[in-house]
Amino acid sequence: MSKLGVVEDTLFVPMLGRIYASEYCPQILYDPKALELKKKLPSGLLGKSGQSQYTLLASAARSANMDRFIRAFLERRPDGVIVQLGCGLETAYSRCDNGHTRWYAVDLPHVVEYRRELLPEPERETYLAGDAFAGDWIKQIRADVPDAPILVTAGGLFHYFEENKVVELLRMLTGVGEIEIVFDTVSKSGMAMMRKKYMKQVGHGDAQMFFYVDSASELAGKIGSGVRVLAEEPYYRRIPRTGLKLSTKVSMAVSDRFGMVKMVHLCHSAKFHD
Repeated sequence: MSKLGVVEDTLFVPMLGRIYASEYCPQILYDPKALELKKKLPSGLLGKSGQSQYTLLASAARSANMDRFIRAFLERRPDGVIVQLGCGLETAYSRCDNGHTRWYAVDLPHVVEYRRELLPEPERETYLAGDAFAGDWIKQIRADVPDAPILVTAGGLFHYFEENKVVELLRMLTGVGEIEIVFDTVSKSGMAMMRKKYMKQVGHGDAQMFFYVDSASELAGKIGSGVRVLAEEPYYRRIPRTGLKLSTKVSMAVSDRFGMVKMVHLCHSAKFHD
C-alpha cells in the first residue's frame, strides 16, 4: 500500500463510522461489507480512533444520507449511472446496487490502488484513478455512456478545497449532459466548529478545510444559469436518534438547528424529471 497523504488518510474515518453504526446503531446504517473489511484494516486503527459516538455517527450519517439520494435517483431514473468522487473506501455499491446500474468510483491513484486491495472491482463498478477536479474521468464516463443521466456523489470531499476549485468543477459538469450532484457540506459556522473540534477528535487536526455553503441557491448562481437546487436539508433530519447517547442527540440537534452541516442536491438539465 502506498503512503497516504493527510487528506487521503481521512478515508479511514468514514469506514470506522460505518463499522460502528453497523455494530451498535444499525437503525442508522447497516453495512455488511464494512463489517467484512474490519479485519483487513491497518492493525491498531480501531482501538486508537479516539472518536466520540457523535463523530463516528457523523460519518455513518453521511453514508446513510448518500444512500437515500442514490436509491431515490435510481428509482426515478432506472437508466441512470452513479459516479462517486473521492470514493475512498466507500461501499455504497454493495448497499444500493439494483442489479443493473453502472457505477464508477474516482479517487487518486494510490487511494484506488489501496481500494483495489480491500475491495476488488465488482462486476459493474469501474474504478478510475485520477484527480476528481480534472475532466478526464467525466470524459471517460461519457465515452462509455454518452446519454445516460448521471448522479455524481461527493461525500466528505469538498471541505478540503477552495471555493473557486469546487465551483470550477461543478461548472465543468454542467456541460456534459444530464447531471445531478449531491454532496455534504458545512456552513461558515459549521466550518469553524469542524476546524476547532471535529477534525481533532477524528485524529486529523492537520487537515486544512476551506469550502463551506451558507446558501445553496447562492452557490448555484456562482456555477451558472440552468443549475437548480433540488435539496438543501439539515444533515441529521432523517437520521434515527433512538438509543443514542444524550450528548450525541444534543450535538445532532444543535447542528440541524443552526444549519451547521447539510446535504445539497443540485442538477443541470432542461430535461430533469420531478
